[in-house]
Amino acid sequence: MPAYDFRSPRLFVEAPLGEGAEVALNAAQSHYLGTVLRLKAGSHVLAFNGRDGEWGASLALAKRVSMLRIGGKTRAQTVPADLHYLFAPLKAARLDYMVQKAVEMGVSRLQPVFTRHSQVARLNSERVRANAIEAAEQCGVLSLPDVGEPIAFPRLLAEWDAARRLVFCDESAEIADPVAALAGVPRSPLAVLIGPEGGFAEDERAALLKLPNLVRLSLGPRILRADTAAVAALALVQAVLGDWNSAPVKT
Repeated sequence: MPAYDFRSPRLFVEAPLGEGAEVALNAAQSHYLGTVLRLKAGSHVLAFNGRDGEWGASLALAKRVSMLRIGGKTRAQTVPADLHYLFAPLKAARLDYMVQKAVEMGVSRLQPVFTRHSQVARLNSERVRANAIEAAEQCGVLSLPDVGEPIAFPRLLAEWDAARRLVFCDESAEIADPVAALAGVPRSPLAVLIGPEGGFAEDERAALLKLPNLVRLSLGPRILRADTAAVAALALVQAVLGDWNSAPVKT
């Protein structure tokens, strides 16, 4: 396991990062570091932007603006796995949890999908992004996943890229052992699809089964809640086909 600095606060910033750079913080970031964490001028912080790796920085405090003075590079940028996570949106607290765990599991894209039995009819994409940033800051992730605008299920299928292999979590999968179902599947661009709490409608499921490069994945003998299923499915995919068993690529 890489030697991470688990003690220093980590902050996602939009600005380019390089030795000697000064990065102005927004009000929320300044409040978090100065008021919540009670850091003083000169305190050590880690900064990342999803492009330039992770950098050590010192906090500079002023009356109107706080900033980070960037020091040396602490970790090289890693290239995320080409793993999309497709999900039917849930209600607020459970959606927050699911997004955070998906980021921790290393997905490169979060794609909300409205299905017939979705629990909610609207989604706050900014809230999804905020949760993704928070998860990346807390767990050492260097790349922030893209957040797709919500898409209706029929449009998702109509625009589906046949080159991307879709792992469909299906309680009726013919192979009961999920590891066996994934074994031998070529490593390629992947997507994992978790349906709504009420399951897919029959016509939705039938349309899914017609897609090329489809892998039906059973998640065991019990029915899992959607947020639990997300963690279980992504763990299986990362362990068998993803970056849990290979060294990360650095840039």
